[in-house]
Amino acid sequence: MTKSMTQHYLIFIIAPCGVANKMIKLAKLAGVSGATTFLAKGTVQKKWLELLEIADSRKEVIMMLADADLALTVLKQLDEKFKFDKPNHGIAYTIPVCQIIGSHVLPEHYVEKGVEKAMYQMITAIVDRGKAEEVMDAAKKAGSKGGTIIQARGSGIHETEKLFNMEISPEKEIVLIIAETDGVDAIVSAIRTDLQLDEPGKGIVFVQPIENAYGLYK
Repeated sequence: MTKSMTQHYLIFIIAPCGVANKMIKLAKLAGVSGATTFLAKGTVQKKWLELLEIADSRKEVIMMLADADLALTVLKQLDEKFKFDKPNHGIAYTIPVCQIIGSHVLPEHYVEKGVEKAMYQMITAIVDRGKAEEVMDAAKKAGSKGGTIIQARGSGIHETEKLFNMEISPEKEIVLIIAETDGVDAIVSAIRTDLQLDEPGKGIVFVQPIENAYGLYK
């Protein structure tokens, strides 16, 4: 199969609860084929001038795939409609996608892209349920302004337990933290140490560059 060399992006939006459907409707009108949404909560402390401008409240996380031109078009239209420049109106950004397999709408896709130093990066931590606040505590000690917590379930080999002779996958929490690139190493190191991530089954952290960001504040 011939692989498309067109750059694609994951459009990532953290929105106030109740507006995700409106955002998705606008994106579909612009040409996006579909979206995935999650319920989450924000963790930012209001007493600081925060990077994310997200207070403790319910959030909706939206993920959509699009090619580069469409992604930029959708972000601009969403920004015009939902005013990401205003506090607590949400944030939106794109993350470059290197490979797409299994999509019936987008072509099989693989791009080797040179490393560019982005202004912001997204730190993703996946930990056992109840550990998300510990992740945030560690991150804040290292300079993070806040993050977003998503409920999830794990299925790794170290995460299976038995209840009444039935195997279950314990619930997980996904913590999303956006930070300026220069501060990422300190935050990741603090999470790694405090959560003891070098031990099997304690969790995982990965970092992704952010591009085309709306609604981020220093």
